[in-house]
Amino acid sequence: MSFQTTRPSPIAGQWYPDDPLELAAVVDGFLQAAGPAEIEGDILGVTAPHAGYRFSGGVAGHAFAQIRGLKPELVIIVSPMHGPHPHPLLTSAHRGYKTPLGLVPINPDARQELDTRLSSDYSLGLFPLVKDREHAIEIELPFLQRALHEPFELLPVMIRDQSLGTIQALSKALAAILAPSCAVLLVASGDLSHFRRQEQARRIDRGFLRRVASFDPDGILSFGLEAGDTICGTGAVACVLLTARALGANRVKVLSYATSGDITGDYSSVVGYAASVIYRE
Repeated sequence: MSFQTTRPSPIAGQWYPDDPLELAAVVDGFLQAAGPAEIEGDILGVTAPHAGYRFSGGVAGHAFAQIRGLKPELVIIVSPMHGPHPHPLLTSAHRGYKTPLGLVPINPDARQELDTRLSSDYSLGLFPLVKDREHAIEIELPFLQRALHEPFELLPVMIRDQSLGTIQALSKALAAILAPSCAVLLVASGDLSHFRRQEQARRIDRGFLRRVASFDPDGILSFGLEAGDTICGTGAVACVLLTARALGANRVKVLSYATSGDITGDYSSVVGYAASVIYRE
């Protein structure tokens, strides 16, 4: 096991800049352009896209701009696992993630507690990955590093099995290990429809985002099943909403939506991106 090593970045210089100064300037620009939204309550989480910054960085900025000033001790990022894997739930086997902006340490106690809870209560557990190439966790980290000015620790969770039973088990286990006094931020990493024409993508995405705005995790999972594999991250979003609800959240506000076609001008085959904030009114 590699709990004492650092996970190297497989996407810096491709999905986002690998120069620290350039990366900081790019992320700060997205955050500044988005600005604060009118949120009347306590923020418990956000949903954000996980494409390359050229395509989805502007949308992601709307989510992370809302968390500036927050001081979470633990950030939990739940994402899909894009590659094939026999285990339903996975995590990083390293002590932290390396980005050009520095090390994001993983909280080993939270990782172990979640694994123990999932194993004992649901016969699931977390499978630790060494030097994984999953981008959906890492892509959110520079935004967190620039938006949060206090040190934080990370609990990364990747979902391969997006079935209702697995999502419910994961959300219950997460809620169970979080003490009421723990300052936590939940992040769902997910993109919307993939490789459809702009008009069709917008129809699919509107249906998904209606369920997000209605705080309807069961509807999100059902919609994802109906849409097939076109939406990436239904399980992550549903899990974060269920966990946030257990922690007292009761509202979701969708902040931004765009497609890759809005950036490239090619509307023949687009990917959809959205950002939202989850809070307790």
